[in-house]
Amino acid sequence: MRTQRWIRRPARRAASGSRLRRISLGLVAALLLPFGIVLLGSGTAAAGFNPAAFDFWVDSAMGPIKSRIVRAADGNTNRVVYALDGMRAREDLNGWEIETNVAEVLASWNINVVLPVGGESSFYADWNAPSEFLGIPAGTGSSSGSGAMNALAAGPGKSYRYQWESFLENDLRWALRDRLGFNPNRNGVFGLSMGGSAALTLAAYHPDHYSYAGSYSGYLNISAPGMREAIRAAMLDAGGYNVDAMAPPWGPQWLRMDPFVFAPRLVANGTRLWIAAGSGLPRQDDLSIPFGDAADRVVKGGPLEALALANTRAFQVRMATLGASNVTYSFPNVGLHAWTNWQDEAYRMIPDLSANIG
Repeated sequence: MRTQRWIRRPARRAASGSRLRRISLGLVAALLLPFGIVLLGSGTAAAGFNPAAFDFWVDSAMGPIKSRIVRAADGNTNRVVYALDGMRAREDLNGWEIETNVAEVLASWNINVVLPVGGESSFYADWNAPSEFLGIPAGTGSSSGSGAMNALAAGPGKSYRYQWESFLENDLRWALRDRLGFNPNRNGVFGLSMGGSAALTLAAYHPDHYSYAGSYSGYLNISAPGMREAIRAAMLDAGGYNVDAMAPPWGPQWLRMDPFVFAPRLVANGTRLWIAAGSGLPRQDDLSIPFGDAADRVVKGGPLEALALANTRAFQVRMATLGASNVTYSFPNVGLHAWTNWQDEAYRMIPDLSANIG
């Protein structure tokens, strides 16, 4: 029997960076906002290690990649969901483990949870080339800085080409089947921001793998005017990545990643979808933290969520023109581009997810 356990982990305060970095990011954001360009994401957070999860390493063309696995409470291997991270995905833990107890709640619903680790700014895509600028190879610059200061540094997606879709579909999927006995079909996948867009892409092109996909605050109309440059600025800020290395402008690779463009596939596949975005207004718990942190969260998270909401509403109209009946939309009256919003959205989605996988 599935238990509905909605235990909220206390919100973790983001680890504060130097005052200079925060001032610099604020100035950059202020300069970009008039042009419709915003920075996706905020500062790093303190890790929230879950002792119930275990490391699961799989070899790939990118080298060994870690995922974290949380087993279903009843021990079944038939019900599986992948939880995708946002732009600032780290190399130690997935953001869903760092910031929320969603994996534990999913496990209590007898769902196995797969938490891929890494892929900062990757959109979980197979990139066209390693990220570099002006033909300068990775490793030329320093890795001691952050954001755009890392543009010429070595590291994931720079010393080699990101191949995240291939990893998820050709390496991780079958390793989970062969080593843990996980069902490789009718799985779920969901994510936030970058991960929300990627969840829909994976479901569109791998319908045998995923029967369910969820997008929270996703960028679901990336070919809209200004969106490529918004993503360019975001990727520079989130690790110093070059969007042109991911996919050439307006070519087949780029359009293949645009949910607005591939929406007919999702309708034809009959994939069950959960599509959500907040209003950009803060919740009470966004304000019930020290004033400086609350102001930082609102200033960054409000415009970001407004952009995600505009993208998501455009996708909703697109799906309506296609006669889609396989979607649940969730547009709460409050919610920033923040984990407070995404955690509660996951809670709302879980009953629907549970009924449509395995």
